[in-house]
Amino acid sequence: MLPGKPLRLAVFFSGGGSTLQNLIDHIDQGTLPAQIDWTLSSRTGVGGIEKSRKAGIPCLVLPRKEFPGHGEFSLAVNLHLSQHPVDLIVLAGFMSLYFFPEEYRGRVINIHPALIPAFCGQGMYGHHVHEAVIDAGVKVTGATVHFADLEYDHGPIILQRCIPVLDDDTPQSIAEKVQALERELYPEAIGLIARRRLRIDGHRTRILPEPEAEDRAELNPDA
Repeated sequence: MLPGKPLRLAVFFSGGGSTLQNLIDHIDQGTLPAQIDWTLSSRTGVGGIEKSRKAGIPCLVLPRKEFPGHGEFSLAVNLHLSQHPVDLIVLAGFMSLYFFPEEYRGRVINIHPALIPAFCGQGMYGHHVHEAVIDAGVKVTGATVHFADLEYDHGPIILQRCIPVLDDDTPQSIAEKVQALERELYPEAIGLIARRRLRIDGHRTRILPEPEAEDRAELNPDA
């Protein structure tokens, strides 16, 4: 990413594209210094495809079920990525394990509807997560944004925020509250990356102080 330029994103999804739409809205409102160059859907006929096209964003549809394994699917994705590179890959309800190229390590992020490392891993998505939260009797849950690696719901955590689990909560009521958190957290995390305020140290992510005015001027000479 060049100084003063919007962060160039590719957004990967497998469903309705609510997270994609949230990012589009933040970009349109001027609250997220980014642009979405293209999107990827791992399923046909899902709402995210229409949301992408309505926003004028090219969408690559690669049905995961047409590939024998995650490796072959990832190779097809990475071929397109090599031809259309971006600054950051945003996994937004993306239901496939993705083996990204080594040069994209630290440049792929994911959001999970629980407080990692709890209630995460293969098979833990959507209502499965919130049902597990209720069954476990925990008193808090929340959402996590993290850098992705080559495992499900794993990698250095960027941001987490929690909500209480009340006695009368249901999986649906928790889902609604967690989704509200996600709409706040994901643009916030991407904004930190765009402003170069994150540093990965091993398995930890450190949030750096906001640059002083002079430093910002150097990063963005056109400001």
